[in-house]
Amino acid sequence: MGNLDIVKYLVEKGADVNPKGGEYGFALQAAADRLDIVKYLVEKGADVNAEGGRYGFALQVAAYWGELDIVKYLVEKGADVNAEGGEYGFALQAAAYRGRLDVVKYFVEEKGVDVNAKGGRYGSALKAAQKQYTLEVVKYLQEHGATE
Repeated sequence: MGNLDIVKYLVEKGADVNPKGGEYGFALQAAADRLDIVKYLVEKGADVNAEGGRYGFALQVAAYWGELDIVKYLVEKGADVNAEGGEYGFALQAAAYRGRLDVVKYFVEEKGVDVNAKGGRYGSALKAAQKQYTLEVVKYLQEHGATE
C-alpha cells in the first residue's frame, strides 16, 4: 500500500510520521507491506513499537502479510517480537493465521518466540493456524512444542 514519492512529499511538507488513527493505527503499520516506505518512515523517526489499530503493531502487519524482509528489518530496528496487542495478539499468531511458514520459522528458530503464548482473537498461534487450516504451519508449531 502506498507510494514512496507521495510519502516523501508529505513528510517534507511537515506530515507527522507517527500520527495515530484509522484501521492500521499508524503510518508504519499501513506501510508494512512496502519495505522502501517502511525504511523511509523509520529513518524519519517512525516508532517501530507504536501500538494502535486493528493489528496492534507494524511487526504484526508485516507478519500477517508474510513480508519476511520487513519483519527482519523491523526487528533489527528494535521491534519487540513479543509485543502483545491487536487482533492477533502476537506477530507469531498473525503469521500463523495467514500460513506464513517462513515468518513463523523466523520467529521460532531465530528469535525464540514462545509458541504457546496466549492472547489475541484465536488465543494461540496453533489455534490461529488451525482456524485457517494451514496444515504446514500447524505441523511445524506442534513439532516445536505448541500444545494449545
